[in-house]
Amino acid sequence: MQILVVGGGGREHALIWKIAQSPLVKKIFCAPGNAGTTEQAENISIPADDINALLEFALKNKIDLTVVGPEQALVLGIVDLFESKGLRIFGPSKVAAELEGSKAFSKNLMRKYGLPTADYEVFDALEPALAYVDKKSGPQVVKADGLAAGKGVILCDSPEEAREAIKNMMQDKSFGAAGERIVVEEYLVGEEISVLAFADGKNVLALDSAQDHKAAYDGDRGPNTGGMGAYSPAPLLTPALKDQVLREILQPAVDAMAKEDRTFRGILYAGLMLTEKGPKTLEFNVRWGDPETQPLLTRLKTDLIELMNASIDGTLDKITAEWKKETAVCVVMAAKGYPEAYEKGKIISGIDSAEQGDGVKVFHAGTKPDGGKVLTNGGRVLGVTALGADRDSAIKNAYKAVDKISWDGIHYRKDIGQRPSS
Repeated sequence: MQILVVGGGGREHALIWKIAQSPLVKKIFCAPGNAGTTEQAENISIPADDINALLEFALKNKIDLTVVGPEQALVLGIVDLFESKGLRIFGPSKVAAELEGSKAFSKNLMRKYGLPTADYEVFDALEPALAYVDKKSGPQVVKADGLAAGKGVILCDSPEEAREAIKNMMQDKSFGAAGERIVVEEYLVGEEISVLAFADGKNVLALDSAQDHKAAYDGDRGPNTGGMGAYSPAPLLTPALKDQVLREILQPAVDAMAKEDRTFRGILYAGLMLTEKGPKTLEFNVRWGDPETQPLLTRLKTDLIELMNASIDGTLDKITAEWKKETAVCVVMAAKGYPEAYEKGKIISGIDSAEQGDGVKVFHAGTKPDGGKVLTNGGRVLGVTALGADRDSAIKNAYKAVDKISWDGIHYRKDIGQRPSS
């Protein structure tokens, strides 16, 4: 098979690394890719959101399967476009991708079909939103309706902070068009966890658990980011709780989308809060998480191509996913200043040395090749991922590898995998 992977981040590097292990695969292309994807794929300089150029490339190069990483391409309708030309592609259709593309749509769907989630209201105008939060007391959450690269969720400790967040989104356009409509919701207390699943429109195959670390700084402090690290499995998600999530959230979501004529095929990613009253849905995403993908795929034993084919063909009920018993930890090494302004073009050293460690794989995210050098080219630069017999040894292996990598201006959390309650 000839495979095209769309995207250029750490998630896409991990997908390529895993796809390359399949005996079904002959050649992999990546658009646009990064310095790491060149190890097993041929990089193609087409942006991930230029879906027409991607279609032209896929037709010309007789691509057998396209795997879409970023949500933007899915929301733009890349799956519909490729399928209209008879091409095989893994991911949800444009109308199904609205589950991530609009938080208002997602929340309304959950309310309509009784999925557990936080209480909320949707606003299209500034003054009603401000009036609503003024009537509340205590913490609230303000969310941009549209895509905001994982940064459009503001946790507000008071009505005053909520007012400021609303004004930033709706008045100052801090998230552009994504913040023209907002969701204001109840602040849920508990531990956050990610559960990803394959869906084929009817059947759901839940993957092993993972836990992300969204905040920029140690101790879960600072602004939200796209993710500063993750580990798998997460002990918080017991087998009984996983069954509950599948029964009360994942399967009902796929069933609800079918009833709405939005058949969902691809990866369904539920961001959950484990509250005293049980798991509640914070949000749905319609693609692989980043950085959860890195530790998950490091532990996955099953051929990824076979799983994706089953999702496309509607045969997930005939396949299972097998996992390594070890724990995997991914530490994101970011550019200084991320998620705010940061510099690019810094020379990275030590990657080869880091990968000599036990069970270590360095997944590239914001990097680019420059002759024989690797340069920083984004906010999240590398995802240093390591296996270990248990979580403590995986953490030790990951940070031992992190210590070998350097460039001018590094930022990373030093407490990945060390949630006190996990």
